Amino acid sequence: MKSAVVIAVMTVGLALGLGLGSAAAAENGAQPGASPAGKPLKTAHAGTTRPPPPLVMLEQFGPPQEAFASFPESAAAASGPVQPSACQLRLAKLAVFQTLGTIVGPGDCGASDAVLLQSIILVDQAKIAVTPPATLRCPMAEQIANWVRDDVSPSLVHFGPPLRGLDNFDSYECRGRNRLRAALLSEHGRADALDLRDFKLADGRELGLTDVTVDKDWREKIRASACARFSTVLGPGSDGYHEEHIHLDLAERHNGYKICEWDVREPPRPVEAQTEKEPQPSSDEASTPDEEIAPIPADEVPLPRRRPVAANLPAEAVKRFDRN
Repeated sequence: MKSAVVIAVMTVGLALGLGLGSAAAAENGAQPGASPAGKPLKTAHAGTTRPPPPLVMLEQFGPPQEAFASFPESAAAASGPVQPSACQLRLAKLAVFQTLGTIVGPGDCGASDAVLLQSIILVDQAKIAVTPPATLRCPMAEQIANWVRDDVSPSLVHFGPPLRGLDNFDSYECRGRNRLRAALLSEHGRADALDLRDFKLADGRELGLTDVTVDKDWREKIRASACARFSTVLGPGSDGYHEEHIHLDLAERHNGYKICEWDVREPPRPVEAQTEKEPQPSSDEASTPDEEIAPIPADEVPLPRRRPVAANLPAEAVKRFDRN
């Protein structure tokens, strides 16, 4: 009895399975028991069908894997909307910027959490334009903003007009140090460095950081504050490549080692005119041109003295000397 029930159940299940398969094939316009291409599938056993092979995506239709070689964490972010980082949330209170996400460059160049720094917001809500906008890692942009807000802007009070601009000489650029071939990768290639030339005031004046005619005490203050905040500060006197601008970066070194090489130079001394001094006459020769010398009367002119005569000379020789 039990065996008959089992056989009946199996028969009903097989019939239902074949019916469902026929209905699905009919919806797709194919005959029952045929493949999607219209060809009958090979059967391993009578009354059974082999499942279709799994779908394989060709490599040329897949996402480029090299885009995530340097920054694997970006692969997860690419699957959904990118949330602002903690650094970007802090930077939003200090500056105006555009989020760039992950920069992938050739070789080791590139950066994660990159932003385009457009302006810096001071405490009084005044905006300091970054010209042109700088491409930096968010931590570097945050440090620049804090430096300008807390150190640079207050130091310009005695100049009168407030700060209004920052001259960006170079930010992200995939290159070696000092643009030398076969050199180590520059921090510019990691979007972790900024080169500055001057600050602009509201009245149009430009305060060059390497300009020897600008107040030396102010440049000393800027140097001290920069060396306290950044890992590397290079300027005049460092290596010959930073005579006209200042390099700042946040390179990580062993034990937090920092490099601060910036000679705050003084203006050259004025060259004194070299004039030839006319020789001054001695006291015996000194006389005024208007002074007239009175002639000596003839009777007062002294007569020449007689020459001494040796006592042992003959009388004829003495007479000859007297005639001369």
